[in-house]
Amino acid sequence: MKRAPKRGWPSTIVGIVLLALMLFPVYWMVNASLQPAGNALHGAWFPFHPDFSGYATALRDQGRDLVTSLVVALGSVALSLALAAPAAYALAQFRRRGTNLVLFGVLVTQMVPGIVVANALYSAYTDLGLLNSYLGLILADSTAGVPFAIIILRSFMQGIPRETIDAARVDGAGRLRVLRSVVLPMSANALITTALFTFLFTWSDFLFALTLTTTQTVRPITLGIYQYIGTHTNQWNAIMATAVLASVPAAVLLVVAQRYVAAGVNSGAIK
Repeated sequence: MKRAPKRGWPSTIVGIVLLALMLFPVYWMVNASLQPAGNALHGAWFPFHPDFSGYATALRDQGRDLVTSLVVALGSVALSLALAAPAAYALAQFRRRGTNLVLFGVLVTQMVPGIVVANALYSAYTDLGLLNSYLGLILADSTAGVPFAIIILRSFMQGIPRETIDAARVDGAGRLRVLRSVVLPMSANALITTALFTFLFTWSDFLFALTLTTTQTVRPITLGIYQYIGTHTNQWNAIMATAVLASVPAAVLLVVAQRYVAAGVNSGAIK
């Protein structure tokens, strides 16, 4: 067998330099959040005397927005999986006429610009009284999460052996019992992967937050940072601290769920 060619020090150095360039904005964000209030451009390259007043200000001013984003993101994940899992199971296992047409319609929804959906929802929400509400934002963000989840879960569920499902049916399990007790446990990696990306989509959403909220009662963190910059342009430590706090949930989820995401991708590739 041929051995893989060894990569010398030049390739390693180039990789380190490129990684440092890509991560420098993250480092500067953390560094600026630990500086005293003032112009972030004049801050030290390293916080030798860290000042946590920016985080205190950020939690005081943006703590509620962080909770709002967390509630909306978790609600969107729950709703997307609750709707997408049965739909993906039906599209993957039931051979019916029109299945491909339904799948094509799901794919088409992914091509619709978000601003079109946001404007349509604004008119509907005005009549239904869903503006400035958690339910309204959850439903809006699920318009992107549900189609994505259906596509991912269907692709994985198609690889589940038909014999396993038939054996459960012979034992007397109904279709819903098969889905709950057989298909979903076997699709755990795909469910975690879908939930992770749906959470990230919702957590980083700005368009629906800007269009469907007109007050500060229900305001996600993305919109909060946007309005915070215009109000506190001289408190860059608080702005950067808010950005750090907004990045923490996504970073933690990526670290915790990365092995499940890798397992899901590998399983899908093998199947």
